[in-house]
Amino acid sequence: MDHAHDIIHPVEDSFARDVLAGLSADVKTLPSRWLYDERGSALFEEITRLDEYYLTRAETSILRERQNDIADFVESGAILIEYGAGAGVKTELVLAGLREPRGYVPIDIADTFLAETSKRIALRFPSLWVRPIERNFLDVFKVPFDESDGGRTGFFPGSTMGNLNASEAKTLLTQMGQHLGDDGRAIIGVDLQKNVGTLLRAYDDSAGVTAAFNLNLLERINAELGGDFRLEQFEHAARWNEIEKAVEMHLVSLCDQRVTICGRTFDFRTSETIHTESSRKYTAESFERLARSGGWRVAEAWQDADRLFGLFGLIRG
Repeated sequence: MDHAHDIIHPVEDSFARDVLAGLSADVKTLPSRWLYDERGSALFEEITRLDEYYLTRAETSILRERQNDIADFVESGAILIEYGAGAGVKTELVLAGLREPRGYVPIDIADTFLAETSKRIALRFPSLWVRPIERNFLDVFKVPFDESDGGRTGFFPGSTMGNLNASEAKTLLTQMGQHLGDDGRAIIGVDLQKNVGTLLRAYDDSAGVTAAFNLNLLERINAELGGDFRLEQFEHAARWNEIEKAVEMHLVSLCDQRVTICGRTFDFRTSETIHTESSRKYTAESFERLARSGGWRVAEAWQDADRLFGLFGLIRG
């Protein structure tokens, strides 16, 4: 049965709550998940094709070169559950290599993008049932199949794991364990630590696409929450945080200014920033520790030829 259009919707929208709370804090911040509305998701897909953004090329090379190894790890007849599905481009590579996959469950908060991805996957793999879930993957929710439906594998590609702090990552890994069961498996991508210049260029490209992606969050606040941000009075900045081993994205106020959102007023000083994303970078050892904190252990580890990116196969334990 084809469930490609039966999208499960979230119980509530917490966008306004997160924006008001984040901008009221002493250090202004906004959760990175809100970067990915329909336009933000499209801009991110454009970012993945930029010369400076090595992450997608490196991960894609792993998926192609280790396709048989990944199929062996997943086993035949699996259901693939993807957390933060986006356009699902890398998912097609995985599904094409798997042996008789039974189902695909993409999870994402961008509903239009999610519907398009689900439809495309269902058309390319007609024997696969597809059941999208429109949720923030950090929410508590159930997945649409019962115990008899066969093996389950979680798929969390890209470097989204790096956007989560230790508590959020543990929460996600724990919930993945509940979704996937004691015999479940997971494939998770993480960006590896490397030269800081290379890292910063990946998050501040010369064409300004990442800047547009970051500033789009202010446009979204204006459109959905009645904000009055003047985008020309903010600029994008990428910074390295040595303590967190993370690239941070910020929106920098270019002047003293006041912004109104949902009837509330927020003051910005010149050079004050809104911290919109942290992208943590891992070593194999630090990711192994993270996986164990959520009840998993690393069974397989694959890297690209230049050792820029890591893809890890996890089992419970």
